[in-house]
Amino acid sequence: MKDYDEKNALSIEKYSQQLIGHSFSEFCPIENQSNKGNLGQIIERYFFHYECNNDSRPDFPMAGVELKVTPFKELKNGKFSAKERLSLTKINYMEVVHEECFEKSHLWEKCKLILLIYYKYIAGIRNIDNKIYYAKLFTPPQQDLLIIKNDYYFIVEKIRQGHAHELSESDTLYLGAAPKAAKNTDKTKQPYSNIPAKPRGFSFKNSYMTYILNNYIVPGKQTYEKITKTPTTNFEQYVTNKINQYKGKSVYELCKEFGIEYKEQSLSTIEKKDGQSSQHKHGTGFPPKNLEAILAYRMLGITSNCAEEFVKAGIVVKTIRIEKTNKIRQNMSFPSFKFQELIDEHWDDSTFGNYLRETRFFFVVYKFDDNHILRLKGSQFWNIPYNDLEEDVHQVWEKTKAVISNGLKIEVKNGRKCNNLPKQSENRVCHVRPHAKNSSDTYELPDGRHYPKQCFWLNNSYIYSQLNESLK
Repeated sequence: MKDYDEKNALSIEKYSQQLIGHSFSEFCPIENQSNKGNLGQIIERYFFHYECNNDSRPDFPMAGVELKVTPFKELKNGKFSAKERLSLTKINYMEVVHEECFEKSHLWEKCKLILLIYYKYIAGIRNIDNKIYYAKLFTPPQQDLLIIKNDYYFIVEKIRQGHAHELSESDTLYLGAAPKAAKNTDKTKQPYSNIPAKPRGFSFKNSYMTYILNNYIVPGKQTYEKITKTPTTNFEQYVTNKINQYKGKSVYELCKEFGIEYKEQSLSTIEKKDGQSSQHKHGTGFPPKNLEAILAYRMLGITSNCAEEFVKAGIVVKTIRIEKTNKIRQNMSFPSFKFQELIDEHWDDSTFGNYLRETRFFFVVYKFDDNHILRLKGSQFWNIPYNDLEEDVHQVWEKTKAVISNGLKIEVKNGRKCNNLPKQSENRVCHVRPHAKNSSDTYELPDGRHYPKQCFWLNNSYIYSQLNESLK
């Protein structure tokens, strides 16, 4: 007889909390500890005492509860972060397109009530020796569920259009279509197209799992401010509409409206007109770059620089300034990479490739008018198109890897160090250039030399081409 009522979700949860403070190895017989089996299977077999099976129903079908074991990390600053996305169920391309609605989908059956077992991952020890910290039932709250449903419908519609091979985690917010293949070359059939597609599964994104941990699981944690005060069926449209209410206003006017002190900066870099400073009489000189991002949050009703929905979805806010000549002055930078780590990677699981595959951006666009006044143009959500990533960015990444592997060539021209990494003129989408504080801010090359930190940049001309026409 089992020590819990398998028909009662709360009984299952209460029983599971006996796991807290214990490692997986404490429940698994010594003779089976060398087996690298799934940690979830250990909990199922040796703690809940039921045999693992291929039943498509939830793990506790009579209670409608799905069991998920998932790791988290403690960061250097003491904060908790999910170590990975949470796999929910494999996407059957041939069947999912015939599901009537989200509420009748196999996905919803597997995620409407989840028993989350969070364990703390510590590098260097056997996975089975990691300790369990939390065991709690979770169901997506209504506000999250509206976004999850939209994500589901977007993914299914893309499959119905014959584009399963172009699915990307950056397409959506909380629910992703994550790769599920033993090898990067694994492909499967899809309906409505003869092009094979990577096997994928529905998953809650890493960013959403981090939010769940810190705000629904760990007791006493404070939540971030919400952009949407009441549930909305189209979050992205809601956000862009809020920004559009301020369309046409200058940075100075926005600062005044939100009570932000506006400090003028040096105008030496600003175009002069008739030999005079191009400063507007209201002090609309060249503002500090992060000011536009601060204003974006204020326009969305957020008093800090963190919005709950953006944190959950891992949305990255990028502000863009367009010159009156219809050009963007700045390229878009990303974190610097370590030379040795990059050449040890493969493209399909590369740090930069995965970042672009998984990240959705929120562009807030400002433009200088004919009087050199910086005004809000509007905003848009964006993720890199599949072909641009897998063709153009892939080419630059491969060349970067080859250049570093073969020995970076460094020449001094006019007193400056030059290299043979991919230049902006070589590719329409991206390039590599320095991302260091100064010449002594370096990483070690594979051959032992030190060289200033480098990073991938999206070309300013490419970013401009991706903007909606209304923002140009």
